[in-house]
Amino acid sequence: MHASSFTSPPPPTSVTRLEFPTPQILLVTLNRPKALNCISSAGHSELESIWSWLDAEPSLRVGIITGEGRAFCAGADLKGPETNPVMPAALAPINRVQRRNNNFGGLSRRKGKKPVIAAVNGLCMGGGCEMIINADLVVACSEAVFALPEVKVGVVALAGALPRLVRTVGKQRAMEMALTGRNVSAKEAKDWGLVNAVVEGGNEAVVRKAVEFARTIGENSPDSVLVSKGGVDLGWEGIGVEEGTKRIIEDSWASMEGQENMREGIRAFVEKRRPRWTNSKL
Repeated sequence: MHASSFTSPPPPTSVTRLEFPTPQILLVTLNRPKALNCISSAGHSELESIWSWLDAEPSLRVGIITGEGRAFCAGADLKGPETNPVMPAALAPINRVQRRNNNFGGLSRRKGKKPVIAAVNGLCMGGGCEMIINADLVVACSEAVFALPEVKVGVVALAGALPRLVRTVGKQRAMEMALTGRNVSAKEAKDWGLVNAVVEGGNEAVVRKAVEFARTIGENSPDSVLVSKGGVDLGWEGIGVEEGTKRIIEDSWASMEGQENMREGIRAFVEKRRPRWTNSKL
């Protein structure tokens, strides 16, 4: 798509590649294959800008993140040029991430409006694993490997994964990942509920499956998708059932009730045709 198709141009990129499989889907590819797509301080800022743009751009409905080469993301760039007078230079990038609210890749603690799907094409370690734990859906190739290996090098997964992981896989499995640092296969991750789907094949196959999910989401009312995602996120972040339901009804539902997409959905159902949604104004 041409930049003029958007209300504002995409952010400038240096470590990622932006593509649009459909006019409604943003595909973000971590593009440092020789570095196993490890993310530097500059990369974190770039990704934060990309996800903010996704939420703000009315025509986009779903984001996908994947990696170029054999890795999705192997974690923080420990060879970056950043220095720190107290810490060894190799640990400075981690310290920078911690000071910036530990939001690895702009995703590990993201509370954005629109869904993001992780298409895991290979190694998914450390911060890379922290990103997918907070993604809305996760698709993995059969050769993908997940791990939180921080304990093996004397650091800790501080970008939000630890309290979130236990909600997905349970205490004992979360402890196993966090305390042993061992590799978890794609099949095992799916059995644990960390991954939605496992596909055979490489990068193209896993992105194709993620796009399939994104297309299905994009066929639904964009207002309903935003409100439904927000409702699930309330539970994800620890809001009680009754309080979460009250917030959905009084805030999110109230903002979409009677709006054009709700009227269109009902009309289309009665007329037995596909709805023609408009971009969400929520």
